[in-house]
Amino acid sequence: MMELNQKLERLSAIDGLTGIANRRQFDEALNRLWRRALRESSPISLIMIDIDHFKSYNDTYGHLAGDDCLRVVAQALSQTVKRPFDLVSRYGGEEFAVILPDTNREGAMLMAHEMRRTVEALAVPRGQPDQNDHVTVSAGVASLIPSGEPSSLIAAADACLYQAKRSGRNRVACTLETEKISA
Repeated sequence: MMELNQKLERLSAIDGLTGIANRRQFDEALNRLWRRALRESSPISLIMIDIDHFKSYNDTYGHLAGDDCLRVVAQALSQTVKRPFDLVSRYGGEEFAVILPDTNREGAMLMAHEMRRTVEALAVPRGQPDQNDHVTVSAGVASLIPSGEPSSLIAAADACLYQAKRSGRNRVACTLETEKISA
């Protein structure tokens, strides 16, 4: 019975579509890692990632292909992180979140740029005739030494994500400054 409960608990923490951590696991991990960083006065970073033009991808290829795209991107993001305590999760829809404990701004920016390039290198066709005829992502990075609530980290990363999207997509933004490093 205990084995079954443990299996159910593990399954309840995994996104059924992508096979990575789900929103519930993200929320629990962020709260736990936030408290630790608060105690230790250590940095914690968050990368919010969104698949660019995902609605048009679904409209062009259909929802089954959209699901495949989400799986491929999720696996690429997961394979990019190197440390076992970094967490890649599906935040919702076509949005992912990456928690990087003990990581400063520079380290988080390097990881975000590597993730953006990794997804771009997949060369998943997008079916839209423009400068990026393949699936790309935009990312927002926030890094801080905690005070207050973890929602401040989410809000900062989310604001940077929207700045990256407004600046042309396939970008990484941090502290409302956009950067794109070529592969």
